[in-house]
Amino acid sequence: MLLDAYGTLITLDRPVSRLQATVERELGVEVDERAARAAVRAEIEHYAAGCGAARDDASLEALRRECAAVLLRSLGLEAGAEAALAVLHQAVVLRAFDDAVPALEMLAERGIATAVVSNGDCSLAAALAGAGLRADVVVDSATAGAAKPDPAIFRIALERLGVAAADALHVGDGPDTDGAGARAAGVDVVILDRSAQPAEGTIASLAELGRLVV
Repeated sequence: MLLDAYGTLITLDRPVSRLQATVERELGVEVDERAARAAVRAEIEHYAAGCGAARDDASLEALRRECAAVLLRSLGLEAGAEAALAVLHQAVVLRAFDDAVPALEMLAERGIATAVVSNGDCSLAAALAGAGLRADVVVDSATAGAAKPDPAIFRIALERLGVAAADALHVGDGPDTDGAGARAAGVDVVILDRSAQPAEGTIASLAELGRLVV
């Protein structure tokens, strides 16, 4: 079983309110919700564009400093590099979706090997562990040298799991990145749609995986 990370297993934990509280606590400045939301969006976009280059400790640290600067610049604030990093680390916190741990536990109980396949930096495995999630294999785009929808990243995960594409199933929330990429690698796909009105042919929760695997 292959699974996406962001939007499937993990998500940001109240980033807007966290950013507001952190800026007030660390910098003594009140930030309104609209400005905080825009800053979070800017940071996410910068991270997504640059995470593929964060393949080791040095490049990861550089990316984090860039993201911290983007947050404060978007808010129109200035602070030293260390203060900016403190804001980033306290505002951008990952948490597991409520259905993630039970789903991984169910798969483990059934003897189904799991691999997380996600666009992200080299700290993905640590981030998942920090959120209480365990998988047999973790493949991030930075260290893999390929990002979804490139089928290469799925093939790397399959090779590490020792599973043939025809015997695998990938679950993710991106029809283009997850769906197209996995299918190009010969892997069947289930799209997870956590919206209020899930699209036809998708699943609304990881709890539904129980009926899809044996």
